[in-house]
This record gives sequence, C-alpha cells and structure tokens, in this order.
Amino acid sequence: MTDRDTRRRTIHDVAKAARVSISTASNALNGTGRTNVETRERVKRVAKDIGFRPNALARSLLTKRSHAIGMLTNDTYGRLTLPMAAGVSEVLVDQGLSVFLCATNNDPRLARLHLEALLDRQVDGIIFTATRLDLPPPVELTKLPVPVVYVFAEGPPDSISFVPDDIHGARLAVEHLKSLSRSRILHVTGPHDYLAVRRRAEAYRESVGSGAEILYGDWSEEWGHSAIDEVFARKGPRPDAIFCGNDEIARGVIEALRDIGVRVPEDVAVVGFDNWEVISKQTRPPLTTIDMQLKELGHQAGLAILELAKGEEVAPGTNRLPCSLVVRQSCGSMTR
Repeated sequence: MTDRDTRRRTIHDVAKAARVSISTASNALNGTGRTNVETRERVKRVAKDIGFRPNALARSLLTKRSHAIGMLTNDTYGRLTLPMAAGVSEVLVDQGLSVFLCATNNDPRLARLHLEALLDRQVDGIIFTATRLDLPPPVELTKLPVPVVYVFAEGPPDSISFVPDDIHGARLAVEHLKSLSRSRILHVTGPHDYLAVRRRAEAYRESVGSGAEILYGDWSEEWGHSAIDEVFARKGPRPDAIFCGNDEIARGVIEALRDIGVRVPEDVAVVGFDNWEVISKQTRPPLTTIDMQLKELGHQAGLAILELAKGEEVAPGTNRLPCSLVVRQSCGSMTR
C-alpha cells in the first residue's frame, strides 16, 4: 500500500468521490443546510467507503459541541462504574459521542482537577456516579455550565438521578425464599450507615414480620463467616434461609456453613445481592442473587444526558429502576 493510500481522507476526497461541492459534502455529513435525502445518503456512503473520519475539532467548531461526556466516579476498581459506563457508552456511541471516565478516589483536589480538565475540553455534560447512594460528590456540581446527571448516587432535589430500587430488590429476595417454604429468614448485611443497607433492611423487616433479625457488619466474606459463627453458636431455632447484603457476604456465609456441616441449600438457603458474577457464579453452590441492573442504569443516564446536551428538557427527580432475581443453586433451584 502506498503512502497515498494510507493518508487521512479529507472532506475534499469525499466531495470529489461523491461528485459534489465541498460545502454540499460538509452539509450532508453534518446534517446542516438543505441537502436532499438522496445526496445526503450518497455522500455518507462514499465517506464510509473511502474511510473518511471527520475532524473532531472542526466538527466541534461547527456544531458548538464537543461530542464528549465526562464521567466522574469514586469507584477506583470499577466494580460498579464499569457496567454503568458500558451502558452509557452504548447509548452515546451511536450518536457520535465519547465518554471520558475520571476516578476521583474521593479526593476533592483530584476531583477538581478532573472537572477542570473536562470543562476545558468543553464536554457536553457530566455524569456523576459513586459506590454508595448517599455519598456526596467531592466537588461542587450544582453550578456548572453543562448539564449533570447522577447515577448510583442521589443528587439534590432538583437534579436527575438514577438508582437501583433497593426496596424492590430486597422484597424479591425475601419473597423468593418464602416461596420455597423458608420461614426463619435471617438478614446479614453491611454497615448501618449506608442508605441502601437501611432501605433493604426495612423491606426485609416488612416482608418477614415477626422473627425478623438483622446483623450489620462489613461488606466482606470475613463478616459473613463471623455472622454464621455467632448465630450457630447460640441456642434455640436456627435460620433455614439467609438473605445477604451483598455477594461477598453471601460467599462467606456459605463457606462458614460448609465448615460446620450445614448443607446449602438443603438445610439453609442463601440469597446474595449484586450479581457480581466473579463471585456469584464461582460460589459453591452458585449463588442466587439480586441483580441491580447496573448497565440499564447507565443506559438511562446516557439517554438523559444526551437529551440535556441537545437542549431538551428532562424531568428532575430520582428514578428508581427495578432489580431482578437471578436464580441459581444456593436456594435449591437449577440455573435458569
């Protein structure tokens, strides 16, 4: 292949190949002017055939938009953010928008630097996401010159937020266990100061009624193990089902039950929360769990920021998306 064959194609090449003027080619590719449908489609087809890629800077100057969205997160490891970012990207990529993902590590200075860099790039909007619903942004986001959407985080009352419906998820878990004739259902969960923990605990207590017992601890396998040691060292009736606040706790619970000779699911059924497949599918037996639909949360946030970037109105408020139950063998059912 010659140098001429590998050079970057320009709008001049598109115009020449399509046999139109440069202004007509530009209008057709940018959706401006009064180009008729047939010419517009022919120009786009030719541009694709010859490998033309529009200059992002020139496009930004023409449309007054950067065609990029900034995503600020404190999720250093990406456990929650990456699935949501994938959902955001799926919505935006077809519209020619890119996503810049910036990890703040909850450091206000680092968050300000990232935010300034995003604003210097003239991004069309900001999506803020966190590892817990009640964690405020490490930097002020309410007075920016671009629209802001919150996902897996609850913004101010007049903002637009997308969060999983934790109450719905907890009810799904408990009702599934009750449908399997489990009546002594214990809830082992994370720290009480998490809003999501309190919402799930409230839904669990309402669903179970008398006999409800909640053990609060860490988001860890170690805590799941310790909780079982505590419960099974006591006298009296023992649980025949355990609803766990996340999949890590659930795996610790299952391992601890195995260590003391209690069978899962024959003696005790276990449900987790998260559907973190690295854990839920590898647990022995594989874990029935609640999926928070993180990718769909990202989809909805992407659609909202796209509308706002176009200057369209989106109703403010907190949008709670339903969770789903993923059935595996830890409750006695086969994978569906």
